[in-house]
Formats: sequence, C-alpha cells, structure tokens
Amino acid sequence: MKKILLISFVAVMISSCGNKENSESVQSSSIKVDGSSTVFPISEAVAEEFENENKDIKITANASGTGAGFKKFIRNEIDVTGASRPIKESEDKDCKEKGIEYLEIPIAYDGLAVVVSKENTWVDFLTVAELKKIWEPSAKGTVTHWDQIRAGWPHEKINLYGAGTESGTFDYFTEAIVGEARSCRTDYTASEDDNGLVSGVAGDKHSLGYFGYAYFYENQDKLKLVAIDDQKDDNGKGPILATTETIVNGTYQPLSRPLLIYINKQSSKRPEVANFVNYYIDQAPTLVPETGYVALSPEAYKLVKARFTSGTTGSLFLTLKTTVGVKLEEVLKSTQQ
Repeated sequence: MKKILLISFVAVMISSCGNKENSESVQSSSIKVDGSSTVFPISEAVAEEFENENKDIKITANASGTGAGFKKFIRNEIDVTGASRPIKESEDKDCKEKGIEYLEIPIAYDGLAVVVSKENTWVDFLTVAELKKIWEPSAKGTVTHWDQIRAGWPHEKINLYGAGTESGTFDYFTEAIVGEARSCRTDYTASEDDNGLVSGVAGDKHSLGYFGYAYFYENQDKLKLVAIDDQKDDNGKGPILATTETIVNGTYQPLSRPLLIYINKQSSKRPEVANFVNYYIDQAPTLVPETGYVALSPEAYKLVKARFTSGTTGSLFLTLKTTVGVKLEEVLKSTQQ
C-alpha cells in the first residue's frame, strides 16, 4: 500500500512539473503589445498577419495611449509599446532605475490631421499662429468663437476635440503648435480613443479636432481636412494639406512626425519576440500604407533593421532639442557613423 502511495505521489509531482513547463511554454509563446492608439492600427495589422503565419503564438495588442503604454513598459508588464512621440528623458530615467533596457525602432511617418465637419463651409486652411491662438492655455474661456480666429467667420462657438493627456499625439501637437509640450487649454473634449474623436468632429458642424492621419484617411467621407500654413520663410508654399506625399517629403510642417515601437531588450531575446519585431520591420513597407500612414524609405528600413539586429539600445532623440521637423533618415545615419 505504501509502495502504491509513493508511486502515486511521484506521478502527481511529475504531472505537476509537466503542467508547469507547459504553462511556461504557453507564456513564452505570447507577446504583449500596448501603447499609442495612433500606432495601434499598424501593430494590429502586423499582429494579425504574424499570427496567421505562426499559429502557436498569441499576440495581445491594446491601445492605452503612449504615456500609459510607457508606464506599463517600465513596470515590465508588456514586451512592446507603440509611441507617437519619442521616449521622454523622465521615462528613459525610469527605465534605467527599473533595469529595463529598450530598443527603439522608428516604423512609419504620420501627419497630424487637423479636421472640421463636412458641414463647415468657412475653414479651408489655418495658420500655425491661428492654431496656437485656439489651443494655447490662455485661450481657455476666452477664445471661444470662430470669428475670434478670423474676421468674417461666423459667431459660432468652437467645439474642440483632441488627444488626451496620456497620448503622445497630445505631447507632439502641443510642442509643435503651442511651442511647449503639454501646454494646452483644458476646456475641450479629450480622448485617447481616436475613433471617438472622429465621431465627435463628424457630428458637430462647429467642431475642430486633430488626430493621426490614418484616422482621417479611414473616415474622409465624414470629415473635412484643413490645410496648414506654417508661414515660415523657408516654406513659402502657403497652406499645405496632409497627404502621404507631403508627410514623407517634409513639406507638411510642423505636424509631420515619426511613429515608433519600443521593445524590452530582455523580451527580444525570446525567439518569438525577435521574429515578431523582424516581421514588423519587414512587412512595414506594405502594411503601413494599408493602414493610412506613410512608410519610411527603403534606406531607413535597412538602417532600422540593422539597429535592431545589432541590439542597439537607447533613444535616437534624447540629445535633440526638439523632434519637431526632424529628418528621420539623417538621425538614423548619424548613429551609423
């Protein structure tokens, strides 16, 4: 009887160990992706294609916003986070304090689309100065009607829609337009859900909003795109509409920007994560345009692939005074020299 009990105990222990190994195997075959709602359509498309070719790997992709994504990344809760602006010095410092090494991979270009309702008949373009007048902190409660922006426009209340404060889009837009990241009026409808912003602007004749170009691209039947005039001497071309051409050639300023993904270096040592990131880079030239964003140049993707393959950690952008108007290929090449 004792012999039977001993054999049963050993069998249970072996079974338990086997289940633990199987559990760890399942865990190691899952990849967690979060971060920017702007980058999310690209990550979602890549994840879907990757899972179709790798049936044993499960990718969980969410979009909590760039800032919230970095918080999860720093807590080591996710493997990859999307970002619609480069990592901040404070986030880089937190990564170091937590022992998180990261790989930074530019993956696409985006232009922030400034939009109004299809019913809006008076706005064809806005200058950067006019946008600043609308969105700067001092505008709260004071700049409230369209005719305060330009004489001749209707005396109708402006209803504003824009990125929430956890969004990298919020950081980039405020830096590019107001002149200081996170400096913004607070009396507007804010959300990390870009589809919610699309619905808000589309259903409101007197609205004005902004979000990633892909969300305009997917909803251009509902929205009117506003051309932007940066009024700089080096432009001299007048108002420019956001298009794939003007975003990639840099003439849509100052609202063109790179989109990025950040990978936990420890996670990248797992074969499935390394394969996923390599697949992400390789498929980006095809999938990025399909999601409404602008692919990098072939040369840029080659440099990006080399950066990931070499395991180069840290950010390309932390030493720059600003990322507004940065030429990505130039930054990538400078790191290869």
